[in-house]
Amino acid sequence: MSRTGKLTIVAFGSSSTAGEGASARELAYPARLEKLLAAALPGITVTVINRGRGGEDAEHNLSRLQSDVITAQPALVIWQVGTNAAIAGHDPGPFRERLIKGIAAMHAAGSDVVIMDNQRSPTVLASKNWRAIEAAQADAARTGKAGLFRRGALMDGWVAAGVPYGAFIHRDGVHHNDRGYDCLSRALSTAIVSGLETR
Repeated sequence: MSRTGKLTIVAFGSSSTAGEGASARELAYPARLEKLLAAALPGITVTVINRGRGGEDAEHNLSRLQSDVITAQPALVIWQVGTNAAIAGHDPGPFRERLIKGIAAMHAAGSDVVIMDNQRSPTVLASKNWRAIEAAQADAARTGKAGLFRRGALMDGWVAAGVPYGAFIHRDGVHHNDRGYDCLSRALSTAIVSGLETR
């Protein structure tokens, strides 16, 4: 992409995208990301469309893929998916296949895709198959030739730097708080700008 024109991104997924846990909607990651990218990319009109819906997983996301994502004709889709699958103990096999199907549909519509994996929250870490779901996310991204934003590894890095997971997690034990969404947005913005610069 050149340094002029427009960049439309759809933030697609469940409650982490919708902004559950944030004290205001403008502090959810899609709104924060839009502001950060606009500042980092002068000359480009940046729009980040929030298409998060709480409680959903891959199957529900696929049912609204056409209406909520493809019709917006985004250059990039950030698909945050899998937290609810981990918590509910879903089979990672069918979950992986749904991700591959969704990635293929978005690619066919002309969008780049990044899969965002799960947060390190108490509820997710207490689930029995969070590692299997995370492995399915990574395999689906690799198989479907999508990007992978490793939110879990990002949070592991924060802990390694001396800040515990709880500093970034809402008191509900699942979602990010304002600090978590801000740090997540900054990491995403850096990754996106870096990706544009290497094209």
